[in-house]
This record gives sequence, C-alpha cells and structure tokens, in this order.
Amino acid sequence: MAESGELKKMVIDAHRKPDYSDAPVQSFTVMFNPNTYTQTYEVEYEDRQGQGDTSSPQVYGAIKPQEYTFEFLFDGTGTAPMPESLQAIARTDSTADTNRYDVQKIVDEFLTVTGKHDGEIHRPLYLRLSWGSLSSKCVLARAEITYTLFRSDGTPLRAKVKATFSENVEDTLRVAEERENSPDLTHVRTVEEGDHLTLMTDRLYNDPRYYLQVAQANGLKNFRRLRAGTELIFPPIRERTS
Repeated sequence: MAESGELKKMVIDAHRKPDYSDAPVQSFTVMFNPNTYTQTYEVEYEDRQGQGDTSSPQVYGAIKPQEYTFEFLFDGTGTAPMPESLQAIARTDSTADTNRYDVQKIVDEFLTVTGKHDGEIHRPLYLRLSWGSLSSKCVLARAEITYTLFRSDGTPLRAKVKATFSENVEDTLRVAEERENSPDLTHVRTVEEGDHLTLMTDRLYNDPRYYLQVAQANGLKNFRRLRAGTELIFPPIRERTS
C-alpha cells in the first residue's frame, strides 16, 4: 500500500533482452493482487550408494531456480473495476453488456505477455514481477486456468489462473555467482576480527588443510596472528585431496 493510500497492483513487465537492459515491450497489470503466494527453494542431491550399504551420502548436484506460485482472479462481471490497460482488449461485442468483459480475452492477453512464443527472439519473453518489496526476474514455467462463471452463450466471465514463475538469472551473473568461491580462481579476502587462516581457508576451499600454501603465497611468518583489515591472496588450488 502506498503512503497516499493508493493500492499498488502487481505488474508483469516483459523484455526481449535476457539482461533486462531494454524497455519492456509489453506489460500486464493484474486485476486483484494475490492474497498469498508460494516461494519454492530446492536443492538437488545425488544418491551414491554402494552395493550392500545401508545408507548413502547426499552428493550436492545443483541449486534449482527459485519458483514463485500465484493464483490470479480475473472477473468480467462488471462488479469490480477493470484495469484500463485491459478494458479495450476484454470489452464484449454485446451492447447490452457494456459493463461486462470477456475473461477469455484477458487470459489470452496474460498468456501472450508471459508465455507465448515471441517471433523476434524465438522464445517466450523474459519477465520481471513487481509488487511491493517483490521484484523477480523470471519466466513463466506453467499456468493452470480454471473458468468458474459463464454467460448464457458460454463466454467466460470469471477465471482463476494458477501461475508458476521460475527465477531467471542472466548467464554472466550466474557464472560469476557460482564461481565466487571456486578453488580454481585467485581470490582476495580481507581479514576480519576473530579470523584465523584455517577458518578462512576452509570457507574458500571447503578444506582447511591448505593454510600452509596460503601462508606461503602471502609471505606470512606468523599465520596464527592475523591483523584485522589485512588483505590476503588465496591462490588457485587445482589438486585437492578427497
């Protein structure tokens, strides 16, 4: 809710560039903000169980993109105000129902913005969800539409759309994040109060036993006493014992 009391509705902006550096080519404003939404965080592991073993170590595989699931309600009965951006799209042809809207057209517009194939980039558009503190770069993973109210001729008047969006991280940023603690790169770290070399080595290489190589690379004579604020170089460790 804005300070002025104006209700801010969720907006879905669609981009053609995966880094979102372009202006949105399309936008969709929801009719009603969702009451709740689900955020899913999933880590994949691989079972490596030897023959005859009763248990197996869970070997890390990957962190899957986060998912957000919302349920949107679209109502064309005229009992709720229609966003101006949708009025022209969803207006029915019947002069007797000037305050009613064709919900099928609203759903089609939602799918066009979020999930339909774009001829210029040959794939669906890249999305940014904006609502309050939520700002997510993502793509539509799936949508389930349920129609619940109809006119006498079968035209939908109300629909619920359960939509799941999957987080989208641009490749260069994703690689940078994944390699931040890579043992195959040179890193510079600043010593903080209470740090000691084995702890810092364990954080970076997931193995404290390389503290002697780090001490040698930095010319440390007394590696047990590190001064806070000192910058240390952590060289690539290409051969690590298991």
